[in-house]
Amino acid sequence: MIEKPLTAADVEFVTTLHGDDPVSFVVLMQPRGSKDRLLRAIDDIALGELEQAAQEGEEPEGSEALEPAERALSQSVAALRAAGGEARGQVVQRRPLDVLRGVVEETGADEVIVLTAPHFVEEFFHRDWASRARHKVGVPVLKLFSHTDDEVGEGRTPAGG
Repeated sequence: MIEKPLTAADVEFVTTLHGDDPVSFVVLMQPRGSKDRLLRAIDDIALGELEQAAQEGEEPEGSEALEPAERALSQSVAALRAAGGEARGQVVQRRPLDVLRGVVEETGADEVIVLTAPHFVEEFFHRDWASRARHKVGVPVLKLFSHTDDEVGEGRTPAGG
């Protein structure tokens, strides 16, 4: 599961997690929703990104977020394929954890990777995607923090949780 397009560093990280073993990905992406706006703003403030918090209201949401989500998904799937992974994707508008469980069952997935930005409020209450997925999918769930474009080349690595 992803929230935004994968950066080159994200792609490199997830495609090399299992060494030389062949990997395949089913990428699920949910468009942004207005119900998450307050939580995103609180997370931005907690990270010291005040300008980003002020711009949360300008981000497309709901049906307006569908096209950007589809573009981000297409870009991410193409990047995974270019890195040698087998990949396909789907934008999920409703019941993402049920869709995730269905994909795990359909594909016989060994694990789920949730690649996300830090969400302090949701993580504190265990309402983040990874915590919720752990109770739903029946396979290990690996939570990784995605890179941002400004981190690429600075030697930062994602953190697992």
